[in-house]
Amino acid sequence: MAALDTGTEDLLADLDDGILTITLNRPQARNAMSGEMNQALGQQLAAAELDPAVKCIVLTGAGQGFCAGGDVKGMNANNSGGGRQVTLDEAIHTQRVNQRATAGKLFKMPKPTIAALPGAAAGAGLALALACDLRIMARTAIMTTAFARVGFSGDYGGTYFLTQLVGSAKAREMYFLSDRVNAEEALRLGLTNWVCEPEALAAKAREVAARLAGGPTIAYRYMKENLNRAMAGDWDDCMDLEATHHVHCGQTADHKEAAKAFVEKREPVFTGR
Repeated sequence: MAALDTGTEDLLADLDDGILTITLNRPQARNAMSGEMNQALGQQLAAAELDPAVKCIVLTGAGQGFCAGGDVKGMNANNSGGGRQVTLDEAIHTQRVNQRATAGKLFKMPKPTIAALPGAAAGAGLALALACDLRIMARTAIMTTAFARVGFSGDYGGTYFLTQLVGSAKAREMYFLSDRVNAEEALRLGLTNWVCEPEALAAKAREVAARLAGGPTIAYRYMKENLNRAMAGDWDDCMDLEATHHVHCGQTADHKEAAKAFVEKREPVFTGR
């Protein structure tokens, strides 16, 4: 296992056997986002996208929480004055850049991403979890939009991801009322893929990530693009893209190895080529 230098203690990262584990590391604040955390997360994800050694990404939180979203205490301090006041245009642009570099990158990353939730995912923290391809929740974890409780409308793509996963009516309920959704309800709604005991969370995340890290990386890249396009794309466009990607994958070494292994009645060994 190789620990990576993220430039801040607010974010930890390590790479092991193709699995990049990124840990939001402000347990004293339920891993609420800081400027340093956001910047480092964006940098790690940008590097991971281009690093052939990274096959799969696991995003998790230190301690008992996943991510409480924005740092409301920090927001209150900023609202009280002190320091240079940014303009509205500057604030909007910075927010857009941060969202695209983090939640947007997790969603569009051409590699599988997993969110492992040891505890609460709230607000923008929930959006980060929903931006990932797959989610694993500890039985004691919860999800909540939380925005209505602090007078915010929502950010980091949460309205898009939640509407896609549970439909417009349920998404509106979750945003307007900001109720907590426990792990079993999240599983029923399709907001998480697995629920496990808290002590088994890391092992379950590792198990799923290892399967993905050992899989056909080129096929995963195109599967993810197909699935993302299908979420809001035109039917004909999606069909045409599937055809292009499917034929392309048929020319890869991974496909040829898998076909050979099928005939030989053994498990394929993928190489990402």
